[in-house]
Amino acid sequence: MSIIWTIIIGLIVGIVAKFLMPGRDPGGFVITAIIGIVGSVIATYLGRALGMYRPGESAGFIAAVIGAIILLFLYRMVAGRKA
Repeated sequence: MSIIWTIIIGLIVGIVAKFLMPGRDPGGFVITAIIGIVGSVIATYLGRALGMYRPGESAGFIAAVIGAIILLFLYRMVAGRKA
């Protein structure tokens, strides 16, 4: 159930990250939502590794948004060069 909650939060986080980082995304809304999910998952596991969350806890909303914004920034840098 923990991973399902992380994915749901990640989807919402992707939308928030898109609004906080406006501009053209090379992949559009779907890629931004996937980046939000991945950012949430990474924030969850990184937080657990650093001892911020116990096993079974998901990342906090703010940590997930920060992770998604960083991934979105990196994605724009990599995908922007190819286009």
